[in-house]
Amino acid sequence: MYRRIMWKFFAATTFAAVLSISLIVSLQADEGMWLFNRPPNALLKSRYGFEATHDWLDHVQQSSIRFNNGGSGEFVSADGLVMTNHHVGTDCMQKLSSSGHDYLTTGFMAKTREVEPRCVDLELNVLMQIEDVTDRVNAAVNLQMDTAAAEKARRAIINTIEKESLDKTGLRSDVVALYNGGEYDLYRYKKYTDVRLVFAPEKDIAFLGGDPDNFEYPRYDLDICFFRVYEKNQPARIQHYLKWSPQGAEDGELILVSGHPGRTERLDTVRHLGSLRDQIYPYILNLLRRREILLRTYSERSSENARRAHEDLFSIENSRKAILGMLAGLQDPLIMSKKAGDEQTLRAAVMKDPKLEPAYGGAWEQVASSIRTSEEIYRDYSLLEGAQAFDSNLFEHARTLVRLADETAKPNAERLREYSEAALESLKLELFSTAPIYDDLETAKLADSLSLLAESLGADNELVRNVLAGSSPRKRAADLVEGCTLKDVETRKQLAQAGRKGIDASKDPIIQLAKVIDPEARRLRKIRDEQVREVQRQAYAKIAKARFAVFGTGLYPDATFTLRLAFGVVNGYQEGTEQLPWTTTLGGAYKHSEDHQNQPPFALPKSWFEHRNDINPNTPLNFVNTADIIGGNSGSPVINKNAELVGIIFDGNLESLVLDYIYTEDQARAIAVHSSGILEALRKIYQANALVNELMPGAVAGK
Repeated sequence: MYRRIMWKFFAATTFAAVLSISLIVSLQADEGMWLFNRPPNALLKSRYGFEATHDWLDHVQQSSIRFNNGGSGEFVSADGLVMTNHHVGTDCMQKLSSSGHDYLTTGFMAKTREVEPRCVDLELNVLMQIEDVTDRVNAAVNLQMDTAAAEKARRAIINTIEKESLDKTGLRSDVVALYNGGEYDLYRYKKYTDVRLVFAPEKDIAFLGGDPDNFEYPRYDLDICFFRVYEKNQPARIQHYLKWSPQGAEDGELILVSGHPGRTERLDTVRHLGSLRDQIYPYILNLLRRREILLRTYSERSSENARRAHEDLFSIENSRKAILGMLAGLQDPLIMSKKAGDEQTLRAAVMKDPKLEPAYGGAWEQVASSIRTSEEIYRDYSLLEGAQAFDSNLFEHARTLVRLADETAKPNAERLREYSEAALESLKLELFSTAPIYDDLETAKLADSLSLLAESLGADNELVRNVLAGSSPRKRAADLVEGCTLKDVETRKQLAQAGRKGIDASKDPIIQLAKVIDPEARRLRKIRDEQVREVQRQAYAKIAKARFAVFGTGLYPDATFTLRLAFGVVNGYQEGTEQLPWTTTLGGAYKHSEDHQNQPPFALPKSWFEHRNDINPNTPLNFVNTADIIGGNSGSPVINKNAELVGIIFDGNLESLVLDYIYTEDQARAIAVHSSGILEALRKIYQANALVNELMPGAVAGK
């Protein structure tokens, strides 16, 4: 599963604020995560004879969807039908499930639109407009300011721009830093929060092969699900949606991918990459391994425990394997040598230019200085501001309430970004979610993370003593969860409405815990924002400008979880002595299962055996291509030149994990579900006649 949850988790535990440009002097093959307002038409035309017209781009842009849980999707009908990956939709499905209705295990199909269940806290965004606000942001930040004043001024103007846009248009408005502050664009999104589940296959076929097959190829997964967006309690009428290609992608064909890659770090200095390799990734891996053991132990106690912990455990397993692959890339001397060579080429060009050297020559040392500060506070920042010492949904709600009271008492321009006026509606969607909270799982997770806090800072640390309040981590966690009132949504709403007065009067133990750690967490965040993030923003902006001056401006910015266009070809690859095919088949899924004695996680669901003789076994199921994708692209549509849907991205192979830092197409591949395989399964295995006819109006299901 392509790091849908991993990158979200990663953002909470690192200083991943570097949103930058590639250092590769000349673009390689199908490299690039391109902005829709700056498409790679010259490259597409010279290599493939294709040009993306304004109308084509506008249509694809407004057919593409961002999921607030870190994935992508697409409209596939005029009646608001949305397709994404099963693993992107898992969060909604698990929150809709119960011990008596486990939609992950059994799958789900709404027989009529009237019984499509509403997701409790899912937000979908469709990009409608892009506006350049670079001059306005830059005018507000005087580079003669110290970094504290610059950070405050930058945050103030961005908060102000977003609120003005929201008030004017009613659209979600996000200011996005491109080229790490070299430019700023305002993205306006149409937002859908009434999102309902339509169809999902069983998890056994959506994730056939489980963790052993994750980031591997060949694959045999039907990693899809369908939702529908509603407005005023009626299916939304959608002008732009992708038409379905029944034949799907073909070997050697040009394909394009429209999705929301989360973050890449292709401009990071060698010093910055070394910090990721030597400190941050090892720290995260140890944390992931610890949590994986905890969740596995909890899950093995009962099938109900396994159901409750499924999403968390899946996230941890996925993250652990992804980080291992990314770390392996940074430990590869060839990759690091390439990065060092690229950096040296640029620095040498800057240092010998009398105009560039005084303006940009010191940028690399600025980054190094910020990294030293980052390394000094990283552990404590991760534990407290990153909340890794408080692994609890209840704590997340408590901290949000405490900070909501503090931040909304300030002018909008002075607030933390996530509490700005433009961000509040999305924040409250999560805060007031009716998702179930399980006391035993909350207690187990919180106890383990409190133990981590004591191990990391020492049992005699003053903050640790205040947090544990004279108890062991296990007993403290049990008491906190048992006494917490925030499981009740109405209580959360009342506290949010009451503001600071209500928080001060609250006796809730987890509210009180959040108040205990907030001063130190805020202190660490202030250091991060002013001495790490702001320093890096200024330094990397200089490096970006130096790059433009030396090599030109025709490059794409690094990923920012905003809409991008990638392209490539459908193509297999060589692995050792074996030539791996461009596609796998539905029939191959049965063989893959049988090769593992039909045992979990390779066991196909019952529905697939019941209809084995009904399907065409030669129908393509999964296929690989060279498109430049990364975490966040899960659920992205794969389209042909006619903007027809020929597949949907769901993963990358192990070799693709280095794409965070450097593009290669030797073996790195994006993995997608083939549109013809989806159609065959819907028709022949699930008899989803209404759904098939909605995807292809006039189609006769089963033929």
